[in-house]
Amino acid sequence: MILKLKRTPGIYLVGFMGCGKSVVGSNLAERLGWSFADIDADIERERKTSINSIFDTLGEAEFRKLETEAIRKRVHMVQSGKPTVVALGGGAFGQPQNRELVEHNGFTIWLDCPLSLIRRRLKGATDRPLARDPRKFDLLYYARQETYARADYRIEIKDDDANTAVEAVLMLPIF
Repeated sequence: MILKLKRTPGIYLVGFMGCGKSVVGSNLAERLGWSFADIDADIERERKTSINSIFDTLGEAEFRKLETEAIRKRVHMVQSGKPTVVALGGGAFGQPQNRELVEHNGFTIWLDCPLSLIRRRLKGATDRPLARDPRKFDLLYYARQETYARADYRIEIKDDDANTAVEAVLMLPIF
């Protein structure tokens, strides 16, 4: 394991909704013997409501503030020496303050999943506020690609086997 990861033991998974950040992240954390955190789950737990409800009642701008605060809390734990794999929400890495927080406190890994696979995974899902309009969903996917490409590493997601992605992450030079 390289020195940066020893000093700030954080791995932050970024990528579009439905790319597998939560499943890959929890499996990766288990393999490493680290903690796992899902920022959206943190927000839902703290606010005692769903992300959908937050978007509907408070709007996306307020959600982004809650998201930044949740990321800040997790980064603080990493800075305190608690090794953690963190799944960021699909739009979190696009916010400059969030990107700066995670880039300086571990490594970012983009789970790059094709849109066709994401569509299949999210078919019929009602808990994704930004997936309600199929045309906007597609535009958002392509708009975010450039931001995700700023991650330290990229793992190509080709299928539904989370263990394949975990193995690819474990092959990265950070270990």
